Amino acid sequence: MRVWGPLTAVCLGTFMLLLDVTIVVVALPDMAKALDASLSDLQWVVDGYALALAALLLAAGAAADVLGRRRVHVAGVVLFAVASLLCGLAPGPGTLVAARAVQGVGAAAMLATTLPLLGAVYQGRRRSAALGVWGAVSGGAAAVGPVLGGLLTAGPGWRWIFLVNLPVSVVAVWLTLKVVPESKGPRGMSVDWAGTVTFAGFAGGTTYAVVRAGEDGWGATATLVSAGLAGLALVCFVLVERRAAHPLLDLALLRRPAFVGAMLGAFAFNAVAFGVTPYLSIWMQTLLGMSPVRAGLTLLPMTVAAMVVAVLVGRLLHGVPARLAIGGGLLLIGAGCCAQSVLDAGSSWTALSPGFVLVGVGTGLVAPTVAGAALAAVPAQRAGMAGGAVSTVRQLGYALGVALFGTVVTSRATGALPREAAHTLAGGGAGALRGAYGEHALRTAFAAGLDAALLTAGAAGLVAGALVLVLVGPERRGREGGTEPVAPSLSEGTAPTRG
Repeated sequence: MRVWGPLTAVCLGTFMLLLDVTIVVVALPDMAKALDASLSDLQWVVDGYALALAALLLAAGAAADVLGRRRVHVAGVVLFAVASLLCGLAPGPGTLVAARAVQGVGAAAMLATTLPLLGAVYQGRRRSAALGVWGAVSGGAAAVGPVLGGLLTAGPGWRWIFLVNLPVSVVAVWLTLKVVPESKGPRGMSVDWAGTVTFAGFAGGTTYAVVRAGEDGWGATATLVSAGLAGLALVCFVLVERRAAHPLLDLALLRRPAFVGAMLGAFAFNAVAFGVTPYLSIWMQTLLGMSPVRAGLTLLPMTVAAMVVAVLVGRLLHGVPARLAIGGGLLLIGAGCCAQSVLDAGSSWTALSPGFVLVGVGTGLVAPTVAGAALAAVPAQRAGMAGGAVSTVRQLGYALGVALFGTVVTSRATGALPREAAHTLAGGGAGALRGAYGEHALRTAFAAGLDAALLTAGAAGLVAGALVLVLVGPERRGREGGTEPVAPSLSEGTAPTRG
């Protein structure tokens, strides 16, 4: 317990927070029915968590360096548990969305401290082993999420996908306080709260604008005002970061093409690979009549392929340049999304399987390498900032992907149905529409929307892959004068994390 207890404690928290990124996907139709939730409500159930996690991750890491990493980690687990209870007891969609955002705050405190805590406890070979286990747990959470979510939703009900966190949180807190030593960062550090607030304003405003565009159109007043405020927040963020003593992000790093390429790859990866998944799950359950368990199991070809390829990347492809792993992986993900855009009124879930496998293979290439590429593209003293930035843009990519592709689904479905009916359909309300429009019309409209979203995602993946191949060039100079990073092993702590 003394040797591997800290690893167990940290991995429990990591498993919970990453599980909650994907576990809600198959429960969305049941949530919509139980809470009378709209499509935008469901989007915010997913995005509220991811946005809070993205907006506060870097600030949580800085706060942990000042206040103590174990203290911040435990506070994060406690907040996560309280928010999980509120999610499980939520009487309506507004309460659920708010509780999910609070969950994301706790998750940010947990995720920001996991690797620093492990780094302070383990050295040498034990550190490599610990980070390898942490990586496997991270990937396993992504794979287990949809299946466990389906089992809980079909069994005791969707509220238990949140309530199950409570006993795990109690064990995690007890174990952390018992076996994990306290550690802090260098003296003189401070938290860039102004940067945190302006970045959160940019991320939240942008996502809200995209969601409103799906509801009211791109020219609507609410959409334009939200987009304008998001742009203003971005300008303020840049101004703040240029003057901050300890900025969230050193803007000088953006002059490094390899770092920009890695950040672009991280953002596009989560947006393209996973942004359409919630709508595929809703389609399978509300129009194909699949149970939550079966809907979760349909994602196994993707998750299994991702885990297998990730292990092979670590063990067999150590010398492959990161530009090829990330760029090539994004090209495969883009191709996989395009391969899935063949749906029509008569399609079943099996039409998605070949594309799922391609997306899984691409995920297995990108996930273990993208963080290492960012770290290798910056000076050693900025490694922590670069790692946090990659995690931040991944979560932001997921949040914006869910919002954007939901807008695409409803916009395309509006060609066959009235706008309000299209939103109801995409939000899991097919049952309420069958009497008015008929099964064939609903299947045609939803399939058309999914095809458009998948093609959009595929095109974005292909473009992002090509840009990464250009930006993360073969002769780029990396950290401490080194050359371009190669695909790292999972033991280097760059494990696949979904969403």
